[in-house]
Amino acid sequence: MTDGDTRQPLADATVQLQLPLNSIASGTDSNGYFSLPGCPVGRVDLQVVLPGYETRLLHDLVLSSGKELVLELTLKEAYKGLKDVVIKGRRHKSSVANEMALVSARSFSVEETKRYAGSLNDPARMVSAFAGVNSDGAGNNDIIVRGNNPRYIQWRLEGIEIPNPNHFAAEGLTGGPINALNSQMLANSDFYTGAFNPQYGNALSGIFDMKLRNGNDERREYSVSLGVLGTDVTLEGPFSKKYKGSYLVNYRYSTLGLLDQAGIVHFNGIPKYQDGSFKLQLPAGKAGDFTLFGLGGRSIMNLKYYDEQDDTRLIETWNQSSTIGVLGLRHFYRLSRAAFLSTTLAFTHNASQGDGDKPLHGNNFENYNHLRLRNNIIRSNNTLTYKCNSRHQLQAGLTLTNYFYNFRNTYFDQLLQQYQTGQQNNGNAQLMELFALWKWRIAQSLSVVNGVHVTQNSLNAQWSIEPRSSLRWQFSETQAFSAGLGIHSKMDALTNYFSVIDGSMPNRSMKLSKAFHAVGGYEHQLGRQLFLKTEVYYQYLYDIPVENKAGSSYSLLNQDDLFTDRILINKGVGRNVGFEFTLEKYFHRHYYFMATVSLYDSRYRAREDIWRNTRYNGHYTANLLGGKEFLIKQSAARKNILTLNTKIALLGGRRLLPVNLSESVRTGKSVYEEQAAFDKKNGDVFYINLGVQYRMERKHLTHEWKLEIQNITGNAAIIDYYYNNTTQKTEALKQLGTLPTLSYYLSF
Repeated sequence: MTDGDTRQPLADATVQLQLPLNSIASGTDSNGYFSLPGCPVGRVDLQVVLPGYETRLLHDLVLSSGKELVLELTLKEAYKGLKDVVIKGRRHKSSVANEMALVSARSFSVEETKRYAGSLNDPARMVSAFAGVNSDGAGNNDIIVRGNNPRYIQWRLEGIEIPNPNHFAAEGLTGGPINALNSQMLANSDFYTGAFNPQYGNALSGIFDMKLRNGNDERREYSVSLGVLGTDVTLEGPFSKKYKGSYLVNYRYSTLGLLDQAGIVHFNGIPKYQDGSFKLQLPAGKAGDFTLFGLGGRSIMNLKYYDEQDDTRLIETWNQSSTIGVLGLRHFYRLSRAAFLSTTLAFTHNASQGDGDKPLHGNNFENYNHLRLRNNIIRSNNTLTYKCNSRHQLQAGLTLTNYFYNFRNTYFDQLLQQYQTGQQNNGNAQLMELFALWKWRIAQSLSVVNGVHVTQNSLNAQWSIEPRSSLRWQFSETQAFSAGLGIHSKMDALTNYFSVIDGSMPNRSMKLSKAFHAVGGYEHQLGRQLFLKTEVYYQYLYDIPVENKAGSSYSLLNQDDLFTDRILINKGVGRNVGFEFTLEKYFHRHYYFMATVSLYDSRYRAREDIWRNTRYNGHYTANLLGGKEFLIKQSAARKNILTLNTKIALLGGRRLLPVNLSESVRTGKSVYEEQAAFDKKNGDVFYINLGVQYRMERKHLTHEWKLEIQNITGNAAIIDYYYNNTTQKTEALKQLGTLPTLSYYLSF
């Protein structure tokens, strides 16, 4: 148990487990630790009380027999440091771990990641149910926030920016079918959809701030899961009984890859991947607390294409692979009871490669596309926090990033009948970010955060000074108003800076892309477990790279390829406006539901004097999800629980960039009707997901079976069209079809 602002341990707090017939209570020691032995399995409520701090209530925590629940709790000091009065704080899902975030923020738990139908234990899929968030509908983990390009989101782990953590990803892209970070490793994390506080930079649309949980520091625990998408094992426990340090380690391998190696399954394009992650918590007394964390993943897929008329004649092969690596060391040091310094040094690695072969001259196979993109990054993050008193808190930070890249790409140009170069460069680049903020609790019901974020990119001498401000006004016990505005910037994918066009790299000095965000929100706690939230927003994007050609409709706001083949200039603009609605009944008394509706308009203007729809302007998104838990059998030694979950979603169709088939056939690559860019919309995506879980609690042992069926109605809306040079036809990319996945989980 720690102070939410200073991270100082809090002693003598009363922690009480609220049960139907009685309660179990304990107090925190001088280091803030507590334990509650003898707790029953199932869902419980927890209350934490400490004079001078706001009471904290946690509802429907899940306790299982095979695994202890380890909590990292913080308390918020009462306004003016009241000593004898306890103020009951209503903490809901719009409250996040970061006390500086007052608007457009949402927390999520691992239990929600596992529970939401169709999430496949993947946090990236789970957040698509949130208001203002959309997915691509085809099964990829692209996260489209408020009509923005998914490239504009930022992934973070343990407080530091990381590369795209999805398998089968590529440099500069943000999606991939499977997240490399197993949900077994996650603690409660935060997701932001706009008007970020001054701490965050290098993002225009959203922040996915993931945190790893600490391992159990009192007993060793093990869990094993076997499922269609992966087989994994998790180990955790203390280093010794006399030391509060702990370890947490997970390793996963694709189940289909294992079955392929065993000769049980064999089909074209088996996705093979493996990943591992860990967190070592290393308290060092007066020297502070050290945390060593890491994530690594590798994915491979080999595809073969055969003639449509003769399925024995091989006409093309494509082999691709990707790797990701993260290794970080964080040091937390308490300078005094009012100040602390957090320092993180991290090394990240991101690489993707692809090779395509087909007959170019006669019947002999030749390489037509050779791709190697590698980016090693060293990043340091330093944050100083000082709490003046219960009303004023100051924070400042510096982040330095060094990119060491090596990009290579050659491809065969069918029209010119010769090889061309798309990428050929290695070197380094730097990004520097500074921020400072002041949080002022003007009154018990009113908080304001003001600050500035400064960004400087070594590829361009430009400095971006970004003032930001937000407030939250709790004008009644159950109602609140929030607002935020600010300027944000983002460095584009390095592959766009170093695209080779006509033998040169004309884009290497592009400016930062920028956006102004303004958000207003209203919240109403309709009941103890029923919560309503609405937000309206306006975003103006500017300095967007567009093609430096009069009358062109090309803008990076719509980019979905690895790198551009156009000469760009920062003269583009964009505009996103929208309204979001959320009604949520938290999991209580064995059921929950959530309904979200997003209405939005997303437009852009390139070098032509026309405001067009962006690729992602679907205009509306609606989600309805819910579930109920049934107690099947209960005794002193065992408990069996059945849970049914469903999600119903309607996504406005993606905008169409028509393919010019004749020109595509002539040139051997995709050519589009850019004068009609995104005028028409593809069909809406509709799907129903179903999840069934059966959990068996035994003494020190938990079994869990889970069946998830995505798109049970088999809807097949067209997401997009693309040109296939192998078949020389325009083909459709359809939404993800019916996909059943079965998994088994054992913890002990």
